[in-house]
Amino acid sequence: MTHQPIDEEKSEVFKTLREMRKSSEDKKIAGICGGFGEYTPLPSWLWRAIFLTSLFFGGVGLIAYVILWICMPASKQAGKG
Repeated sequence: MTHQPIDEEKSEVFKTLREMRKSSEDKKIAGICGGFGEYTPLPSWLWRAIFLTSLFFGGVGLIAYVILWICMPASKQAGKG
């Protein structure tokens, strides 16, 4: 089995995922959706709607939100100012 190199487009996605952080400014609960809004082309209100809608599909949105709340690092700006 040989390893194929990751193409440039995929590596940009992985780089963005590694850099993603909770928002310290655009937050309602923990800053997860605000962080997604800062690092993706979708606005934070749409991420909030996605998580809220996914609550009705077996609570997947809540589970994902809690996992992200625990695992996603805080904003680099947190604690400043």
